[in-house]
Amino acid sequence: MLKKQIQPRRYQETIFAQATQHNTLVVLPTGLGKTMIAMMLAVHRLQQYPESKILVLAPTKPLVQQHERTFKEFMEMDEEEFTLFTGAIRPDKRAALWNEKRIIFSTPQGLENDILGGKITFDDVSLIVFDEAHRTVGEYSYVFLAKQYIKQARNQRILALTASPGTDETSITEVCEHLGIEEIEVRSAEDVDVKPYVQETDVQWVQVALPPKLLEIRKLLDNCLQQRIATLKEFGAITGKYVNKRTLLGLTAQLQRALAKGEKDFDMMKSLSVAAEALKLHHAIELVDTQGVYALKKYFGTIKEQATKGLSKAVKNIVADPTWKTAEIKTNTLLEENVEHPKLKELQKLVLQHTYQQDDCKMIIFTQYRDQGVKILEALETINVSGKMFVGQAKRGNTGMSQKEQKEILDEFRNGEFSCLIATSVAEEGLDIPKVDVVMFYEPVPSAIRTVQRRGRTGRGEKGKVIVLMTTGTADVGYKWAAHHKEKRMYRAITEVKKKFKLEPKEQKTLLQQFREEKKQQVKVICDYREKASPVMKELLDTAQIELQQLSVGDYQVSDRVVVEYKKVPDFVDSIIDGRLLSQLKSLSQYTRPIILIEGTEDLYSQRKIHPNAIRGMLSTITVSYGMPILWSKSPKETAGLLISLAKREQEAGKDWQYHSAKPLTDDELQEYIVASFPGVGNQLAKPLLARFGSIKGIANASLAELQEVELIGKKKASRIKEIAEREYKKQI
Repeated sequence: MLKKQIQPRRYQETIFAQATQHNTLVVLPTGLGKTMIAMMLAVHRLQQYPESKILVLAPTKPLVQQHERTFKEFMEMDEEEFTLFTGAIRPDKRAALWNEKRIIFSTPQGLENDILGGKITFDDVSLIVFDEAHRTVGEYSYVFLAKQYIKQARNQRILALTASPGTDETSITEVCEHLGIEEIEVRSAEDVDVKPYVQETDVQWVQVALPPKLLEIRKLLDNCLQQRIATLKEFGAITGKYVNKRTLLGLTAQLQRALAKGEKDFDMMKSLSVAAEALKLHHAIELVDTQGVYALKKYFGTIKEQATKGLSKAVKNIVADPTWKTAEIKTNTLLEENVEHPKLKELQKLVLQHTYQQDDCKMIIFTQYRDQGVKILEALETINVSGKMFVGQAKRGNTGMSQKEQKEILDEFRNGEFSCLIATSVAEEGLDIPKVDVVMFYEPVPSAIRTVQRRGRTGRGEKGKVIVLMTTGTADVGYKWAAHHKEKRMYRAITEVKKKFKLEPKEQKTLLQQFREEKKQQVKVICDYREKASPVMKELLDTAQIELQQLSVGDYQVSDRVVVEYKKVPDFVDSIIDGRLLSQLKSLSQYTRPIILIEGTEDLYSQRKIHPNAIRGMLSTITVSYGMPILWSKSPKETAGLLISLAKREQEAGKDWQYHSAKPLTDDELQEYIVASFPGVGNQLAKPLLARFGSIKGIANASLAELQEVELIGKKKASRIKEIAEREYKKQI
């Protein structure tokens, strides 16, 4: 089903042969045809399992669209067999497309929601392709989808593609374990079977030095930073001589963990605040070193805005620092004098040089920061070189692009409608833009993965060139060598993992059988559809049958009588302040056994400016006045475990149950519910009031004196009851 003019290379055929037999991780330099291997394997699996589906996943929509175009171009299949999943398509429509189509292209996030909601299953997917597979770590959606695929698919095969799987054995092993990898196929540009197809890439390092006026600002900011570091040493928070960004990040994480456990004193709280100040100062210095006046000016503005809004004590302290103020004034002066970082002039010179040498020269300029990207674009306009920004979807400042805008800009760049694509990290992964002559790094990046990805945007069809701008005596130099050494370690680590790591097929089969056996014994948990993005849902899917419903009360239901209201610690406190919690408690009372479940390791009493007695009072109200137990968990995994335990307790062996709304209230219960909603009454006083006056009408018609005859109904409560009962309804309909 591949078009006849396609002739796979020998190394592609070798890797394909391995991938037909095993779940395979393919590590190939960019531009050497990983997608071709995916297409060959897709054809093979469809021939083996004609009624099955193929799923191709990629991290971004532009990359997914690229895969769809490539498959359509080179596979001899009706275009109606292909479909692209996007967030713009309604979930029910995606479910219909899933049933109709044979080859599906998707980003992982939307598909994750479809799996969580039970809209689709992987039963008949005979091949799943994970492009940019190095992302299969931590909480990224690939991890969840791979696990569900291994559990669900009848005829499974996994193909994972990347140019850079990780820089150490631990991270590479993690990727392999999450994906159920059985074999690793790795090729470098130096391998005999690959070398003939590798285009030469000339890497040039261009060094610049900071001018005296920028060095002056840098010195001021460094003085601020050293004062904070000295303070941290006085408090005993750090002891080492050399303190860098990693040191400060590690200290912050350590202090936050300690505070979450309730270990708090003045020195610890002060150290955390000072460390936050130091990190902000460190970032400002990095902007001076690697970006320039414009980016620094924007950052000063951001910090000042945060201080005005009172977002943290750290930003207030920085803004109040006289040395910081001096640095800001000098930065504004330099901006007025049009003094910029020397990188910008060097970039202009290099762009002009390549433009004159080659009329149709295509360049990608990578920058860490969108603000600097805007400045680069302005600099190109002053030398009459056409360029456009290419950034992610998130709106920051005046930047941010829709998926449609991203596609249009890439198409224009491919077609040669402008010369320079100024891109942030969104363009690093996988995008196939033919004939990119020059890739320019505005700054080195310390990540080997990102360095490899950026560099791989050129030299794909013919000789390419990479230029890296670097400021001497700054973090740029450290980042250069960090990426260099990590890349060297990457190939050594892959080799070691390949030797040590191999999941035998028979073990994989046992794992699948185990998943299916567990599914037969699973309890059922009904989840409110608004919880589908919660990590708890992912944990529940491993051990429970999930149904998504629009629950009128609570977040999770495990039986006819048990409903669980789930809150994280910050939300629990917020719900006390805004009054939501009391309303929710009244609604939960409709169930026989409602439960409050609070998750998190944060200190309940230091979340907001609320008196501890208010929190204690609410906890007492929940347990005493409403008779609801409160359960506590530290993580989504623990929360899911508690829900499963509750479900097992409630659901006897072989007994099934269906979701329905809370049981209808009796007339007496309905009267109590209505009276309890009067201000200050609640469940505790509703019954005495009804017993005294016989009906809701009797309560409404009672005088202030009569209401006060009921125990615990004082003048204030009686007045509010009368006020609400007699108040004219004024809301417009």
